[in-house]
Amino acid sequence: MHQTLLEELSWFLEQSPSCFHAIDNIKNTLIKEQFQQLQENEKWQITRGGKYFVTRNDSSLIAFTVPEQDMEGMRIMAGHSDSPSFKIKENPELETEGHYIRLNVEPYGGMLCGPWLDRPLSVAGRVVIKDLSGRFVSRLVNIDRDFVLIPSLAIHMNREANNGYKYNAQKDMLPLYGNLAAKSTFMKNIAKAAGVDESAVLGHDLFLYNRQKASIWGADEEFISSGRLDDLQCVFASLKGFLAGEKKSHMAVLCVLDNEEVGSSTKQGAASTFLYDTLTRAHHNLGYTQEDYLIHLADSFMLSADNAHAVHPNHTDKADPENRPYLNKGIVLKFNANQKYCTDGISAAMFQDICGTADIPIQIFVNRSDMAGGSTLGNISNTQVALNTADIGLPQLAMHSPYETAGVLDTEYLIRAAEIFFK
Repeated sequence: MHQTLLEELSWFLEQSPSCFHAIDNIKNTLIKEQFQQLQENEKWQITRGGKYFVTRNDSSLIAFTVPEQDMEGMRIMAGHSDSPSFKIKENPELETEGHYIRLNVEPYGGMLCGPWLDRPLSVAGRVVIKDLSGRFVSRLVNIDRDFVLIPSLAIHMNREANNGYKYNAQKDMLPLYGNLAAKSTFMKNIAKAAGVDESAVLGHDLFLYNRQKASIWGADEEFISSGRLDDLQCVFASLKGFLAGEKKSHMAVLCVLDNEEVGSSTKQGAASTFLYDTLTRAHHNLGYTQEDYLIHLADSFMLSADNAHAVHPNHTDKADPENRPYLNKGIVLKFNANQKYCTDGISAAMFQDICGTADIPIQIFVNRSDMAGGSTLGNISNTQVALNTADIGLPQLAMHSPYETAGVLDTEYLIRAAEIFFK
């Protein structure tokens, strides 16, 4: 199972070069598992014992199952589909001195810039066209080959490069696309990959991604490296556990939201009404009242699953003196006094009880008291759907690099925990 699981995870990561591809892969998996797709702009017909999912913006998805019996609350597991990258701007081509064509990009999220340099990159995302019925529809795009590269400036031209360098996104991070002959061909290539005419493309959301495939490495092959481990490793594990769980007494909910890396304040992000709309709409469709929904919410629990920082082997001083997660040592339970993570005494006890039933190892993460940390979607989603929530994740190194590292054992720990959670 261990090797098969790693192969499945690697495939999922490689086939999800953008948030749109990640959601499409999840959607296809759910359809194979006999889930019925609902549309936000149509009336819903939901029955007890049914399995459903709904998407928003093609980049967020909520799946849920309805128990045969009267539900006892909800079990929700949430992650995010996006990762830091560079977004292709409108009018993307930049001609340089009559010799080069570069792409005009802007940062999406808080990435480590240096690792994006000098490696084969490509472009993936979606284009928007109008179909024969007059509807605007998306077409997935993946230029599935080494396509662009961001070249470093040689050490001879910046002797201080190894003493620290502040990257300028508009100057240092623009990818080289081709020689002058490539002028006016970028959108042609995008349209071709989407299977449409260039004139049909009315809009696009396109991102750079690292072409390097996932790799298993280390003295005992104990590490996995890939792009987008944050947060597709948690999403993959959550999906596996969601499908495997018995889901008999609670409404089981899998929630994969977009735009966590830029604050979640979009129509498809954790700060939106997407989760609230889905849960209340499902309740009302099943004949429950608004008060029934609030009662079920009070009896519910959510796991916000987003990867966590492991102790760095070269920078051990950056971790808290006592709470020190390591790769391959289990799921990380995250705390923050200023509520950047929403784990509290109650939700921590609930999650530790879940893991304790199957001897699943748990580690604790808190920031050093003199260092500001990040945040995630748990506390943001709680502003729309308020319930007991624990922030968890899998330990990793080089978070927000285009090639991150995690432990080969930890994905299975989270799958097992999710399966128990969804019982």
